[in-house]
Amino acid sequence: VQLQASGGGLVQAGGSLRLSCAASGRTFSRYVMGWFRQAPGKEREFVAAHIWRGITSYPDYADSVKGRFTISRDNAKSTVTLQMNSLKPEDTAVYYCAAAPSVSGSYVYTRNSYDYWGQGTLVTVSS
Repeated sequence: VQLQASGGGLVQAGGSLRLSCAASGRTFSRYVMGWFRQAPGKEREFVAAHIWRGITSYPDYADSVKGRFTISRDNAKSTVTLQMNSLKPEDTAVYYCAAAPSVSGSYVYTRNSYDYWGQGTLVTVSS
């Protein structure tokens, strides 16, 4: 699976951005898709994921972005998006999309659970 992220940029606090991640590969629909971010000098951290429980998929979010960010996926287009609203300066980071063929439970929040990564896109939120 190859991932291509886009949509980053500079935005003022309170603004919005929409990140997209285009995936190649015929098995995209069953992959767990996630977004992580890494701020300067910090570890890469979980942001959101679109995961599977049986035949149902559902989103999951880090507490810091709940209510502000929305992850969605379009299996027909092999894309996953991250809509980011009410952005804060602390959201400034390089954002990465990631994919895993199989991950469940709390492992969803762990970067090492993901096998494939996009190149990252920079989001800068000014105060």
